[in-house]
Amino acid sequence: MRIGELSRRTHVPTRLLRYYEEQGLLSPDREANGYRDYAESLVDRVTQIRGLLDAGLPTKIIKQVLPCLDNPCTIHVTDATSDLLTALEHHRAQMDARIRCLTRNRDAISAYLDAVRRRLDAPPD
Repeated sequence: MRIGELSRRTHVPTRLLRYYEEQGLLSPDREANGYRDYAESLVDRVTQIRGLLDAGLPTKIIKQVLPCLDNPCTIHVTDATSDLLTALEHHRAQMDARIRCLTRNRDAISAYLDAVRRRLDAPPD
């Protein structure tokens, strides 16, 4: 697929898709005319990249983690430095905190919706 279709399907602007390629996060094929040709599997890859970026990971770390998302993490682990491990542990802790916050917020919204529905379903006084 062309870059425009990948952009539409992932809701990621084409300039960011080009940036991901520059950073080594995506590797589209090139047609004879130089146009990028993105494989279907890259739709999921872009979604993974967006999720990791949204979680606060920099592209430098994402590049090292991406191979582990598809396969057991047996490659690239020798590249891990103590600084990388510290950074990943920090980001994981931040993600855990966000997950706890989101869970609390979801539970509060669910409780509110349940209360409103009970009130609406209750017979009038």
